[in-house]
Formats: sequence, C-alpha cells, structure tokens
Amino acid sequence: MKTYWITWSVLLVFTAVMLWADSASLPRQAFVVFMLIAMLTKATIIAANFMHLKAERLPLVLTVVIGLLGMGAVLWLLIAPDATRIHEIVTKYGPR
Repeated sequence: MKTYWITWSVLLVFTAVMLWADSASLPRQAFVVFMLIAMLTKATIIAANFMHLKAERLPLVLTVVIGLLGMGAVLWLLIAPDATRIHEIVTKYGPR
C-alpha cells in the first residue's frame, strides 16, 4: 500500500502544479508545452504503478506505450480539423 500512497501523493502534487500553471500568466506556448510534459509524466507514473508496467518486459511496455501514443495521435488527427473549423466560425460570426 505504501507504493500506492506515494504514487497518489506525487500525482496530487502534479495536479496542484498544473492547476497553478493554469492560473499563472504563462506565455501560451510555454503553458502548452508544460502541460503536455506534465500530462505525459502523470500518464507514465500511472502506467508504471497502477498498470504494473514497471515489472513487465520491455516489448510489452513498448507495445502499450506505442499503442496509446498512436491512438492519441489518431484521435487528435480526427478531432483537430473540426476544432479549427469551429474556431473559425466563432471568430467570424461570434458565439450563438
């Protein structure tokens, strides 16, 4: 149980820092890069401890990591064009 409590505490600290970064006046690009790094770090901690990947062999870990990152890229590629289009419509005509 000690490992789970330590992991939970580390994730809580990461979450608090991410919330602070959201309210801080960081430049947009620095904020996005920081959040991406923080989210990937949190995902790595969760996968290693709660999915027990830290005790697995490298091929299985790579399969999971590459699969998750690949699926994230596919979802982003499918969603990003709609987000861009909606942003252009709202910018041009205003919110409904």
